[in-house]
Amino acid sequence: MRVIIAAAGTGGHINPGIAIANKIKEEERSSEIIFIGTSRGLENDLVPRAGYDLKTIEAYGLSKKITINNLKKMSATLKATGKARKIIQEFKPDIVIGAGGYICGPVVWAAKKENIPIILHESNAFPGKAVKVLSKKADTVLISFEEARERIPKAANIVFTGTPVKIEKKDYTIIQKENILKDINLRSDKPIVLIFGGSQGAQRINEAIIGIIENSENQDYQIIWATGPKQFDIIKSELNQKGKNINNIKNAKILPYIYNMEEIMNISDIIVARSGAMTITEISTLGKPSILIPLPNVSQNHQLYNAKVLENIGAAKIILNDELTKDKLNKEIQEIIKRPEEMKKMGEKALTKSVKDVQDRIYKEIKKIVKK
Repeated sequence: MRVIIAAAGTGGHINPGIAIANKIKEEERSSEIIFIGTSRGLENDLVPRAGYDLKTIEAYGLSKKITINNLKKMSATLKATGKARKIIQEFKPDIVIGAGGYICGPVVWAAKKENIPIILHESNAFPGKAVKVLSKKADTVLISFEEARERIPKAANIVFTGTPVKIEKKDYTIIQKENILKDINLRSDKPIVLIFGGSQGAQRINEAIIGIIENSENQDYQIIWATGPKQFDIIKSELNQKGKNINNIKNAKILPYIYNMEEIMNISDIIVARSGAMTITEISTLGKPSILIPLPNVSQNHQLYNAKVLENIGAAKIILNDELTKDKLNKEIQEIIKRPEEMKKMGEKALTKSVKDVQDRIYKEIKKIVKK
């Protein structure tokens, strides 16, 4: 099978694309797969690292505002369609897969002109503009949340598959959990609250956690906090000014980045995070109660819609970014940990949103279209 995958910008688009590519290679080793992205996004690191060739075009998200800058971006994106078409003509794919984001526009338009079958994958509960516009050009749209179905009315065919993630649910023994916690100087006799704001951190969340730690309000629970690499030294300095040594804080382990995230997420009791599609999928896969702080000012407020997928079934609490304070966050954490049975039920409800055999489902749909 010869496959082109369009994925650009963030890990939320690129990682599912890579997972789909890996599944195709697993099933059909002779398959040839290339990615199309831009020269600006994470794809320039993640795609080659995964072992795939990356072709770049200069595409941009389009805005309704008429400005000189937007007109330049529109012109570049139109030219990108021509370049994408040339890549398609040279590679001669059996199928083009769009993993979401503005890069899909020129690639899908080019594929349509070349009569190449098209699949789109949407990770969010509220589909992005690109998928909404392009859905009528695609043979099939794969969705990660059933809530997205009604929001893509022009799609010819919609299939619920879920989103592929690297993390798996694991039931560690007490000793295994103790050993993982021992490595970061924490204990297993108090609940673990994992806090992160994405790979680069989240300033508003970080400010709330500094307040909790400064006032030692986490006496009843332990914190594992990934600040994000760019925020770590700033937070280290702030805590130092408050008389706190970042490497020696009671009931807390503060890290710039968590490399063994699968282990840490599995042993955590509560997760506090933004609500990107990948994070919601991981929380569901592991069956964890969560407190979600949607990132504001993102396309169509999709993180709020993602968070509501879990809040609506009683698996999560939402705190809006503008309403986040250290007191409010600490109160929500305390209310969950003081009711162990409720905490357990929240996790069980989150698990109902998990999807098994995601890669198999996606591969099945790809084969259906290629065989046509």
